[in-house]
Amino acid sequence: MKKLLLPVLFLFFGINVNAQNKEWTLEECVAYALENNISIKQSELEVELAEIDRAEAVGNFLPRLNASASNSWNTGLTQNVTTGILQTQTTRNFSAGATASANLSSGLSNWKRLQLAKLSQLASEYSLEQMKDDIALFVANAYLQVLFNKESLKVIEAQHEITLEQLERVQELVEAGSLPRGDLLEIKATAANEEQRMIVAANNVKVSLIALAQTLLIKDYENFDIAERDYEIFGSEVMEMPVSEVIENAKEERYEVKVAQANLEMAQKETEIAKAAYWPSLAAFFNYNTRESGAGRIISGGLDPDEPYRQIGFVESTEEIVVAPNMVTEIGNPLPFFEQLQNNDGITYGVQLDIPIFNGFSTRNAVKRREVNVLRSEYQLEQTKLDLESDVYQAYVDAKGALKAYEAALVALEAQSLAYDYATERYNVGLTNAFDFSQAKFNFENAQSEVVRTKYEYIFNLKVLELYFGVPVTELKF
Repeated sequence: MKKLLLPVLFLFFGINVNAQNKEWTLEECVAYALENNISIKQSELEVELAEIDRAEAVGNFLPRLNASASNSWNTGLTQNVTTGILQTQTTRNFSAGATASANLSSGLSNWKRLQLAKLSQLASEYSLEQMKDDIALFVANAYLQVLFNKESLKVIEAQHEITLEQLERVQELVEAGSLPRGDLLEIKATAANEEQRMIVAANNVKVSLIALAQTLLIKDYENFDIAERDYEIFGSEVMEMPVSEVIENAKEERYEVKVAQANLEMAQKETEIAKAAYWPSLAAFFNYNTRESGAGRIISGGLDPDEPYRQIGFVESTEEIVVAPNMVTEIGNPLPFFEQLQNNDGITYGVQLDIPIFNGFSTRNAVKRREVNVLRSEYQLEQTKLDLESDVYQAYVDAKGALKAYEAALVALEAQSLAYDYATERYNVGLTNAFDFSQAKFNFENAQSEVVRTKYEYIFNLKVLELYFGVPVTELKF
């Protein structure tokens, strides 16, 4: 059966369960894969990260508030933080402050970053849905491969039953002398060939079951099996539409186009953000700070009783001595902690305007890089549409061709069935030999196998086309 050529060939599915004796339907396999697939879970994490980026962009509109505090010890010549006097001392200093700031204007960069975050979130959601579609088709292809192999085995087994009945009848006729021994040998050879083909077909069933189990990461290969169901051929309105309409609808509905379109819009928004650096920015700030020290404070003790006055100079014209009070000072205990905080606090507030004048062409170069990315995204979007058009056209042709092949296989089967019945009648009355009869039987069996092959090939190609047309993966009918 035709293999699915999709990018999901490298994906591995994170389902670790015990199959036991459960027979899995196609719907159950697809639903379980969509729920437990590792790659899908990783894409869901990308969506969560995009949501966090969006919340961060919203936070850019809010003011900033930060607080700080420090406690330090100094030894030696150091400034008393409460008096400003240099002293040789060992002291402890404490300071604390709080700062609030707000961005008043920056060329609408915050608003554009919020729009960019929303686009990024949307692109992540589109990527997640695209992966779900691809995985669903990959699982469906593996599932239909198992069904095809099982149907092929049934065809050979049914023909083998007829051959065994024919062998028993020919054995009796040869022993009675009515038929030559060569006819018996020909029938035996046919039976042996069918047994060999049954072994190969049974092995194909087992291999395809293991492949499906591995796709779902089910380790109990021996007990894993699918529910056998006859999938009927039914029409689809997509097949009745012209291919141009299917292509146009695919361009509107397919997630790969939506992802490419979102990437283009993101590149354009990044260019706008880069251009915002040309504009001045205005910010407001408010700061409250205070301090406390464990250093002793200077206390005045009055005039020195031993030398109440000291000379500080003289008058040049009269040579009179100039004196000043000689005050006695002493180091007292520091003020209480909270009293110092109250006495030493201060407030700073204002606005800050930054005007870009020249920055070594960094802003200009950043804008040019973003403009190149916009062109690259435009080309990627156009290429994505071209690739999608080619894929849809190929899927449309494959589905049409598969349907015609199936219809032709039915006609061929009817003809081969009549030929086989005619050969059987002629062989029973001795008008043909065993070789010609075996050849007619072999052709009939091949016609049956071809009906099975074209049937499941058409079903799968039809699902691919419907998915391109925009039918949600959960609404695909099998």
